[in-house]
Amino acid sequence: MPETSTRDRYLEFIAQIVQLTLKGNIRSKEQVYQMLVQELEPGTEEIFEDCLHDRLSTTQQEANDSANEAKQARATRSMRALQTIQGEWSRWQAQNQARSAIVTAIHQLTQAEPAQRTLVFLKVTDPNHPQGLKPDQLQQLATTLRQQPISDPDTRDELTQLADGITRGLNSWRTLQPHLVSWIYDSDQMGFGGSSEQNNPWALWSKQAIGTVPKSLFRALYEQQSGNDWAASQSGITLASWVELAIVLQSLQQGMIHWVENLIYSSKSGSKVAITLFLTFSVVWSELANGFSRSPFLNSLNQERYSEGAFRVTLQWLRVFAQRDYFPLYGTVFATFTGGYFRNAMNYLSEPLKRSPGTQEKARILTLLGSSQRVRGPLDLAKEMHDVAREIAQEAGDRPCEIANLNHLSRIAVTEKNYPEAISYSQRALIFSRQSGDRFGEANALANLGYAEVFQAQQLESDPDVYETAIGYLEQGLELSERLNDGQSKALCYTSLGSAYVTLGQPEKSLPFLEKGVKSATYTGDLYIQSLNLAQLTEAFYQMKNFDKAIVSGSLAMYHLEQLGSSDWRQPAGLLTVLQGQMGDTFHQQMEAQKSMITDVIGVDGYDHLPKLLEQYRTS
Repeated sequence: MPETSTRDRYLEFIAQIVQLTLKGNIRSKEQVYQMLVQELEPGTEEIFEDCLHDRLSTTQQEANDSANEAKQARATRSMRALQTIQGEWSRWQAQNQARSAIVTAIHQLTQAEPAQRTLVFLKVTDPNHPQGLKPDQLQQLATTLRQQPISDPDTRDELTQLADGITRGLNSWRTLQPHLVSWIYDSDQMGFGGSSEQNNPWALWSKQAIGTVPKSLFRALYEQQSGNDWAASQSGITLASWVELAIVLQSLQQGMIHWVENLIYSSKSGSKVAITLFLTFSVVWSELANGFSRSPFLNSLNQERYSEGAFRVTLQWLRVFAQRDYFPLYGTVFATFTGGYFRNAMNYLSEPLKRSPGTQEKARILTLLGSSQRVRGPLDLAKEMHDVAREIAQEAGDRPCEIANLNHLSRIAVTEKNYPEAISYSQRALIFSRQSGDRFGEANALANLGYAEVFQAQQLESDPDVYETAIGYLEQGLELSERLNDGQSKALCYTSLGSAYVTLGQPEKSLPFLEKGVKSATYTGDLYIQSLNLAQLTEAFYQMKNFDKAIVSGSLAMYHLEQLGSSDWRQPAGLLTVLQGQMGDTFHQQMEAQKSMITDVIGVDGYDHLPKLLEQYRTS
């Protein structure tokens, strides 16, 4: 039934109850409740609620009209009748919420076009929706779907596949549940990209008695094959297996996030692990979406709906993430990931956001993506993300998010050596943060302002007192970060102070700050900031002619930054190349002498990759 006719019918129904009440034909609330039970059509609850709200508003205005006493009296009696309807409507909702959700889901799934059926399924299971179906309701949904009297054979087959996928997904999830977190022993390293099966969930999960499709995906991820390539190579993805995979992956994510948020002793460690989980699964779903869209084994219908469905899941969970109080407005926390399959995945995460209206959640997600894009480049895309995020945050009244994007734009401007623009952004962030009481934003703004002014002073060959002012900002930011116990801001301030003293040719003063910066960034899991500190340590050691330490720090910085996809790896690579030219064969002897220190951090494979990077730098 079209929405317009349903609305007219509900307005007439409400008017009928009011008339019967005024005539004395409604003698109990139960009568009203039973009339609601008989009259309401599945899937139209929102229409009824809008109709009731409109009638209440109109009648309230009439009751407030003192010019016509007779009209006012009638409106007052009508209001009492409408309030009775409203009360019984609330009762109906409370008593029928679970049943209504399933009935609504059945109605929407049976009426959906084939291309939209996966999106409808994801809509009724959306974790952001208060009436999203839970596992026990999903089982009821599967049972009811099989019982639907559908005459069209294609629709009947699709509904049966949906039911089979739900049942298989729930069974696989029950099998995996005992192995949900047994592989986690060290909260500092989630193990998603590691090579050891003992602390790698994909390997452990792939060994369980679950469906062939999720088993195959988990094995591919353990072997560091991208979800993109895996999805593109699958020839047996039916609607049932896609639904099974959706239930399994989302159940694993939800279960682990619940575990880390509620059972990890340290709330900071729990937040760090939860951030990693949110990003890991978003990456997987984004890659699956791209893989399904280019699969040569799927027809055009399945290409579209499997890909669209995977993008919808990505967006749903990013929205859940953006509502958490630990959502990272600063830093590049994705750097805690390892594994080759992650290298380009952050590009995909921007796709579902293009299909979402401008919301506060979108602003926060774009802030995170822009920060990661700044590390990887190109900077134009990062600036675009931060500009859009800042505008949305401003419209949504999310001042901390707006301030965060100003700070990120300041850091981009420093990277581009546009120091006046960097100072302007950080000054605005500082003013807004102090006005709104955003202490974390203030700490970052002070760090960015001091950092930008140090480099501008160097560029302009300014007097020493200009440097003192800039360093004063950095010291204020560090002091505030320490009071807040904000590890991200502390790491940034340590980095900025250390870099300032390296720039001023005072390496001895820089060492304590840079070493503390490494420790702070390690603690917060921000491998990018940690690597920047190591790169600056390399420059400090070089100025002090402490070449053996420069080789160690430079090698680690170069390797980590290159693995993160950041072009910043070229800075330590350039310095190591200069050292190699100055030291000749002694350079290789020194590197071999420091091998154990380097392999303790990046392993033998990482150590063997270093000469390739130096050669790549030279030839480029």
